[in-house]
Amino acid sequence: MKPDYLERILNARVYDVAQESPLEYAPNLSTRLNNKLFLKREDLQSVFSFKLRGAYNKMAQLSPDLLKQGVIAASAGNHAQGVALAAQKLGTTAIIVMPVTTPTMKVNAVATGGGQVVLHGNSYDDACAHARQLAEEKNLTFIHPFDDPDVIAGQGTIGMEILRQYQKPIDAIFLAIGGGGLISGVAAYIKRLRPEIKIIGVEPVDSDAMSQSLQKGERVKLPQVGLFADGVAVKHVGAETFRLCQKYVDEIILVSTDDTCAAIKDVFEDTRSILEPAGALAIAGAKAYVEREQVTGQTFISVACGANMNFDRLRFVAERAEFGERREAIFAVTIPEERGSFRKFCSCIGKHNLSEFNYRIAEKKQAHIFVGVQIQNRVDAENIVATFEENGFKTIDLTDDELAKMHLRHMVGGRSSLANNELLYRFEFPERPGALVDFLNSMSPNWNISLFHYRNNGSDYGRIAIGVQVAPNEMNEWQAFLETLGYPYWDESTNPAYKLFL
Repeated sequence: MKPDYLERILNARVYDVAQESPLEYAPNLSTRLNNKLFLKREDLQSVFSFKLRGAYNKMAQLSPDLLKQGVIAASAGNHAQGVALAAQKLGTTAIIVMPVTTPTMKVNAVATGGGQVVLHGNSYDDACAHARQLAEEKNLTFIHPFDDPDVIAGQGTIGMEILRQYQKPIDAIFLAIGGGGLISGVAAYIKRLRPEIKIIGVEPVDSDAMSQSLQKGERVKLPQVGLFADGVAVKHVGAETFRLCQKYVDEIILVSTDDTCAAIKDVFEDTRSILEPAGALAIAGAKAYVEREQVTGQTFISVACGANMNFDRLRFVAERAEFGERREAIFAVTIPEERGSFRKFCSCIGKHNLSEFNYRIAEKKQAHIFVGVQIQNRVDAENIVATFEENGFKTIDLTDDELAKMHLRHMVGGRSSLANNELLYRFEFPERPGALVDFLNSMSPNWNISLFHYRNNGSDYGRIAIGVQVAPNEMNEWQAFLETLGYPYWDESTNPAYKLFL
C-alpha cells in the first residue's frame, strides 16, 4: 500500500527541533525579474538547512529498542547535521559517514553536534554504500537522507507552511533536487491541495540525475557528479522520490555553476545572508525560468534550503558570480602589432569598464590580447564583439569557455618552441590532502609536463590545466591512462584561446 503523504505530513513530528521558517519577499530580485519572488528561509533553521525535518521525523518514529541501539546515516553534510541533532534530542548515538570531499565546516558541525564522523569515498553514493555495510555489522538503523516515506513527509511540512503563510495565488514553487526528498514531500502536499501551482525542480547541469531519470522513464545512475553544489551531488535518485517526481513535478530546470554563484550574490543583496550552492539552486532556477518564459507579474516561491558555506569558497563564488549575472565578458582579441592599434582597440571598448587586461609581445605582426569587460547583458557583449570585428580585430568570445575562465586568464603571456607534441587537458579531482600528488604519480614518467596551472579556490574539488608532451607512438597509452584515471577530463588541445596565448 502506497503511503498517504497528506496524512503523514499533517502528522509529522518536526517542530521539536525545527522552526516554521519565514517566507520573505525578495525586493531586489523581484524588481529585476519583474515578478514577485518570495524566499522560504530554510537556511535559518538551527542547522542552517531543512534536513533536520526529515531526519527527526524518521527517528521519532523508531521504537525505544531501535533508538537505544543507535543510528547511522550517509550525507554530504546537511542531513548529517540533522541526524546528529535528532540523536542528541532523542538520547541516542549517531554515526555519520561523509564523503572525503565534504567541506570542513560541515564535518566540524556534525562532530560538534555529537555525531561520530567517518570519512569515506568521493561522493554521497560511496559514503552510502559504506554506511549500509556498517549498519549491518553494528546492527544500527540506517536513516536515509531522502528515499524514505517518513523523511519525505518531514520535508513536506515545508509545503504545508508555504500554503499557510501565503494564501494568495502562487504560480510556481522552485526546489533544489539532490536525491529528491525535498521536492517529493513538498510536491505531494501542494499538488493534493493546490494542483494548479507548478512544482519546478532545479539541478546543476553536472548533477542532473533526476532530470535524466524523468526523461528516460527510469532511474539513471550518473557515472560522476559535479561537486560544487555538494548538497545535491547524488548519482542515483531514490526509488520512492522518483515515483513521486514522475507523478507531481511539472519540470526540471538545469543551471550552471556561474548561475548558482550569481544566485548566491542575489540572495546576499536582498537578505545579507550567504547561501551554500545547493541552497541557492532554487533561486537560480526561478531566474532561468523567467528569462526563458519572459513572464511578468507572476508570483514565485524559491526554497532557500541551506547555508552551510565554507568561507574560503566565497572567493570562487565572487569571481564567477559576474559571469552568472552576465555582467562580465572575456574576449581574445587579435590586433596588428603596429603603432596606433592599441589606441584603436581602446576606442572600441568605449565607456565600458575593463575588469582584466593581459598582453605580452609574442609575434612581429600580431598581438593577442586577453581582455575582461564589464557588460550590461549578453547583447552588450555581442555588440562589443561586432565593434571589434568591424574595426578589423579578430575576436573570440571566451565568456563561456571554462579553460579561459579557470586557467588561461592567469597564465596569458608565454609560448615555447620546446613544447613539441604537446596536449592540453583540464582535469577535476576531489580536493583532499595528497590528491594532487596522487594524480601526478599516476602519470607515466615518459610524459614530460610542459605546462601546469592549479588554483585552490576553497572549493571541494581541484582544477588543473596541464600540458603533456606525448609522443605519437604513445597515444594509445595516454588514452588508456585517461580512461582508467576516474576523474572528469576535457581535451583542450584544439581550444582557440590555447592556440592564441600559450
